[in-house]
Amino acid sequence: MRGSLRLRISMLGALIAGVLGGASQAQSDPLPSWNDTVTKKTIVEFVQATTDNTKPTFVPPEKRIATFDQDGTLWVEHPMYSQVIYCLERVPALVAAKPKLKNVEPFKTVLTGNREAIAKLPLADLEKLLGATLSGMTVEQFQAEASEWIASARDPRWKRPYTELTYRPMKEVLTYLRDNGYKTYIVTGGGQDFVRVYSDATYGIPPEQVVGTAGATKYETGKDGKPFLLKEPKLLLNDNNAGKPEGIHLMIGRRPIIAFGNSTGDKEMLEYTDAGDGPRLSVLVLHDDSVREYAYGPANGLPNTKVGAFPQKLYDDAMKNGWPVISMKDDWKQIFTDEK
Repeated sequence: MRGSLRLRISMLGALIAGVLGGASQAQSDPLPSWNDTVTKKTIVEFVQATTDNTKPTFVPPEKRIATFDQDGTLWVEHPMYSQVIYCLERVPALVAAKPKLKNVEPFKTVLTGNREAIAKLPLADLEKLLGATLSGMTVEQFQAEASEWIASARDPRWKRPYTELTYRPMKEVLTYLRDNGYKTYIVTGGGQDFVRVYSDATYGIPPEQVVGTAGATKYETGKDGKPFLLKEPKLLLNDNNAGKPEGIHLMIGRRPIIAFGNSTGDKEMLEYTDAGDGPRLSVLVLHDDSVREYAYGPANGLPNTKVGAFPQKLYDDAMKNGWPVISMKDDWKQIFTDEK
């Protein structure tokens, strides 16, 4: 009799705990920096649908791949991409080591410090600049130099490290996905080696889960007999536009289930994701908050831009394809991770 009573009490306790636990779980918000909008609901419901093994939309854990553009999707990209700023600031040291470059374009223009003139440099000159400042050193030397810059550099507007200007709502999405068995990747037009320097500490994404524009390396042996990799000014993968799905296939080997981007450079990645079988979610971030961050498009009448352009056609395509478009102004309660 006593045993039966203890069993009933135990069962009752378990039932109460289960109810309270379920209520607590139901009340918890995986995306607290988001307003309660349709966009947030779409993301949450998609994750629930793909991780519930009782539903036909269930996706096995090994296929739960989510890809994220970085610049403009995970952190600030205006007024200029952080890696471009890094390369511009590397020019004086490069010219000091190679004085003949002093009177050669585009190094000559960069040394003047004239931002308007630098902004007018043609793409070919920018590619020449990037090639020169991102090569000629060992992989380890580059990692050390980039790490030092990331630790000391400050954004000109907020006077804060670039790694503090990450979007809190997007970092919540990263955590939410990982908590539900998704593997998160950065797929960026930026330099793969550059982003790998800080991706783990900043986003919880390890270097091996960063796909980006990649340059060649050459195997060499030092005087001490130890091998090293030398970074060469040769492009292996331009991880932008169509290069993004190509890079995904090359580096990941699986088509994403979820993809986030913010510009024309991400369109092909979203299309590639959307074209797969089963449930798919492709999302774009629209910068429409000039007070808390920046406003640019030119979609929906926003100012035009050369950095992270989001034209009206991309917006119209998103509406046609059923891709949610995040409004920074309307969807996000808070923008930065540690807002001050």
